[in-house]
Amino acid sequence: MENSLMVKPTISRAAFWDVDFDQIDFQEKDLFVMEKVPNYGTWDDFINVIRFYGVNRFKKRIIFAAYLKKDVLNFICVAFDLHINDFKSYTRRQSQNQPWNF
Repeated sequence: MENSLMVKPTISRAAFWDVDFDQIDFQEKDLFVMEKVPNYGTWDDFINVIRFYGVNRFKKRIIFAAYLKKDVLNFICVAFDLHINDFKSYTRRQSQNQPWNF
């Protein structure tokens, strides 16, 4: 049986400045990777993550991301035919108390 740390997408370390890239379990931490790469990685990294996990798995998991930049969220909605209200990061952002407007 292959070590799951050995099986990984062909991506740069750009999005993973804050963690030990070599210790990421890309199967177990798929949502972590799917969240970090669109937000902070390169376009090639994003394409390779989609290839690695597959479109269906990406669509099923990405909606649970805790944080997606607004432009990334909008792009993913359009590119993968998803609705913005399906995303945890969007509904959480909408439920936060807004500051008073003077």
